[in-house]
Amino acid sequence: MASKEVAVKKYVVRLSEEERARLEEFIRKGKRAGHLLTKARILLKADVSEAGEGWSDSRIAEALDTSIPTIERTRRRLVEEGFEAVLTRKYNPKSAPRRIFDGAAEAKLIALACGPAPAGRAKWTLRLLEEKVVELQIVESASDNTIGRTLKKTFSSPILNGNG
Repeated sequence: MASKEVAVKKYVVRLSEEERARLEEFIRKGKRAGHLLTKARILLKADVSEAGEGWSDSRIAEALDTSIPTIERTRRRLVEEGFEAVLTRKYNPKSAPRRIFDGAAEAKLIALACGPAPAGRAKWTLRLLEEKVVELQIVESASDNTIGRTLKKTFSSPILNGNG
């Protein structure tokens, strides 16, 4: 076992025997996202308790091929949010874009696209559908790209499958 390199740190990792055992099992099973496994390894290496290794951040970064800021964030999250928080992925509600077409709006779009084309047109185009869904107040706004993706997903577009 390497000698402990304890520097004065604001966020010190001190794991209980139970926490160490959970981290070791977490790593041994390996059925988690890679970044969570790395965080578990960071905690084990940074642990300054009797059973811990107490490695410096630079040594951990080199051994685990990660960055020092990642190690610092992992330490801080353990101290501020607790053991369980480190081993779970943070959910960011802003990461998933808001859906423009919910089920009802999607059904109206499909019905419109499968219906008769506007006067003077042989078939619907994505641009025409884009204008019509706003005109009919099905949605506030939508791009022709969004219309195309929505219709492609349903395989019901006469525009996309050539039956128009």
